Amino acid sequence: MATPDDSLPRDAQSILELAARSMFALFSSASEGMMLVDRQARVVWINEQYKRFLPALGFEREEDFVGHPVSMVVHNTQMHQVLETGKPILIDLLTNRAGTFVVSRIPLRDAAGQVIGALGIVLFDHAETTLQPLIEKFSLLQRDLDDARRELASQRLQSTGQRQSKYTFASFVGQSPAAVEVKRHARRAALSSSPVLLLGETGTGKELLAHAMHAASSRARGPFISVNIAAVPETLLEAEFFGYAPGAFTGADRKGRDGKFRLADGGTLFLDEIGDMPQALQSKLLRALQEGEIEPLGSNKLLPVNVRVIAATSRDLAALVRAGSFREDLFYRLNVLPIRVPPLRERRADIAALLEVLGEDVALRSGLPPPELAPGAIALLEAQPWRGNIRELRNVLEQAVMRSESTRVEADVFAQVLGEAGGQPLQAAPAPAAAPVAPAVAVPTLRPLAEQVAALEARVIADAMRALGGNKVAVAKALGISRATLYARIGLSEK
Repeated sequence: MATPDDSLPRDAQSILELAARSMFALFSSASEGMMLVDRQARVVWINEQYKRFLPALGFEREEDFVGHPVSMVVHNTQMHQVLETGKPILIDLLTNRAGTFVVSRIPLRDAAGQVIGALGIVLFDHAETTLQPLIEKFSLLQRDLDDARRELASQRLQSTGQRQSKYTFASFVGQSPAAVEVKRHARRAALSSSPVLLLGETGTGKELLAHAMHAASSRARGPFISVNIAAVPETLLEAEFFGYAPGAFTGADRKGRDGKFRLADGGTLFLDEIGDMPQALQSKLLRALQEGEIEPLGSNKLLPVNVRVIAATSRDLAALVRAGSFREDLFYRLNVLPIRVPPLRERRADIAALLEVLGEDVALRSGLPPPELAPGAIALLEAQPWRGNIRELRNVLEQAVMRSESTRVEADVFAQVLGEAGGQPLQAAPAPAAAPVAPAVAVPTLRPLAEQVAALEARVIADAMRALGGNKVAVAKALGISRATLYARIGLSEK
């Protein structure tokens, strides 16, 4: 009678084949999902467990997923890296629209040892709960690493004299529909080299978004140069923009000087308050944008420049065009990728998160502990119109922190600061003791436009789903949107 040891293979190749079959069977049954891609990085197979992720990824049918390049159907995939290097990625965190996962990626080789595909395995599909301590530690280490990288980059830039962006999209705080939408548009604009026009009130974060778009663009390694047109005297603007040749005017530097366009060559030039640009300079700016060349003051030479322009204004440029104070052709040249940055009163849901971030920054700069805001204080701040937007919010917070006798800042301190700034602060509406009886006649409620648009979208989608019997493909076609957009909208409405 043979012992169990006698049934085991003795040669290495057979042992490897046996282990491979056993491990594959184990992973297939125990994992949360498996995916196979070929040498060309096309998805060729998924197991039954993986199919449940398809709706969240924006796919209703398996055939809409399988057979397509993996980079087109799975965001943030690293399967290409495995195929190119032939090295496995045994433990990794993957985040996409379906959630956060712990995954493994293993190269597959033929008999000759050549990589012919890769196997992706979802080990955990609720990493945020099952591995919370590990993820928190990872996040802390990642933040430390990011801080160290920023510090090194800052030191490097100081040594070279080069200026770069200070912020990323993570710096634009907010998860309200209005904030999410503006970040979505800005991320798409970052992938282009066309001019961007940021429209919005003062203090909404237009310059921050300009920095973030540069950091996310192909020009991220190049310089980021900003000019506040309203802050530069009109007589100096031309030299500030285009530079000047040696001896161009009395008092000019004998060596000449490069303007902002030359300094931004290969990178991004941010023109803040573009609506304040004098007409005499608008034609030269238009030529620089159209021809990609500038003529320094006092020079007869045209110098080529490679600059991506992001402009911003708090003024109504279309109205300025109609009034004849802003060139129409320049407006159309700048208005290629317009992005409206919403005021704070349209993103009241973000105020609490903004207060936390601003509070940490105030504490860091003042040397005080981070402030704790009473619930009544937060409610009071959420009720204000914030004509100065985030800049005003920060000012009020900083004043209140400095006046407070403790780290916990109460509503009365903020009310005093707001009152001294002018006008009577709006009080937060008290929570109703009981649900009110619905009136016979509907009374319109003043809510942020983004919230009303989102609610209208949800109703339209719900009506279409009922009318078409829940057929998402038909609904997406009827509404003229992609299935991915439909799934995203359904997901937001269900939260």
